[in-house]
Amino acid sequence: MLLERSTDSLVLAIEKFNCPWDRGRQEITLLLLDRAFELLLKAAIVHKGGRIREPGNAETFGHDKCVRVCLSDKKVQCLVPEQAVTIQIINSLRDAAQHYMVQVSEQQLYLYAQAGLTLYADLLRSVFNASLADHLPDRVLPASTRPPRDLHAVVKAEFDDVKSLVAPRSRKHLEARAKLRALAVIEASLTGIRSQPGESELEKVVSRIKSGDSWQKLFPSVASLGLATEVSNTIGVAIRLTKKEGQPVVLVPEGTPGATTVAVKRVNETDYYSLGLNDLAKKIGLNPSRTLALVRHLGLQARDDSFKVITIGGVTFKRYSRVALELAKESLKTVDMDKVWELNRPSNRRRSSAGKEGS
Repeated sequence: MLLERSTDSLVLAIEKFNCPWDRGRQEITLLLLDRAFELLLKAAIVHKGGRIREPGNAETFGHDKCVRVCLSDKKVQCLVPEQAVTIQIINSLRDAAQHYMVQVSEQQLYLYAQAGLTLYADLLRSVFNASLADHLPDRVLPASTRPPRDLHAVVKAEFDDVKSLVAPRSRKHLEARAKLRALAVIEASLTGIRSQPGESELEKVVSRIKSGDSWQKLFPSVASLGLATEVSNTIGVAIRLTKKEGQPVVLVPEGTPGATTVAVKRVNETDYYSLGLNDLAKKIGLNPSRTLALVRHLGLQARDDSFKVITIGGVTFKRYSRVALELAKESLKTVDMDKVWELNRPSNRRRSSAGKEGS
């Protein structure tokens, strides 16, 4: 039933996208597309044997919680961080459209709608072994008379529009801020912040535009995104949002005030995942073998914000972040390390190589 309601919303989003008049079109397209994804993720969680509400709670998980569960819960995992970024961008634009106003260019709307449809089809196939073609008439697909091929070209065209709107003697600053809001919302979403830019913030951006700042400087996380486009037998054109090398997508810690689910971190991975196992052991006051037992007990290697295998020059390194360090330190206040060791101790073979975990 969840999947059926989800596909209903998707079909209606496509219908609204293709309708021949613009009144409320962008807002309704974003609202319905966002709802389609939330229900799809809930359907995926249930399908994989997970739960969509906490024990004793009447309400089901919200949008961000569904994304987080599908990203990090090994039992129901069906998303990778780059896919979550697509869902998050749609959700952030929907939030702006629902609670205030946002003006998205046709090229941008097409990109996010088609990327959303592509991702929806991917999840439908990978989770439910079903084809989107089974749920849609052949003729019902997002359409564009000028399908874009390059995200940066689309953003630059939008930015150039804004520059002309804020030029001297122009009286279109309100329209300029509405266009800027879309880019600012996406930038905030990608940096892990759940917020809508205020008028004063947008005015600061306008001032920087007048001073000559480029769009890449103003919106660096948006600049880190790219497009992968291909012809699809199912949906005609498949568009997937990608990220540039060296700018990883990571989970934002749950409970961070005002945070989104994932963020594009513009940092060097070796700076973020800065600790080997021996480093971690020294900082928490355990030997490497007992530290590894604690790592396994806490499931730190399953967390994207805590652990990553990094390959440099053909050599792999198992690295931990400061998040892993804080979680390990905090756990030592309550866990029984003797019991943790008994349940998670490495085998003799593993014990002999435990020190290599962070090499």
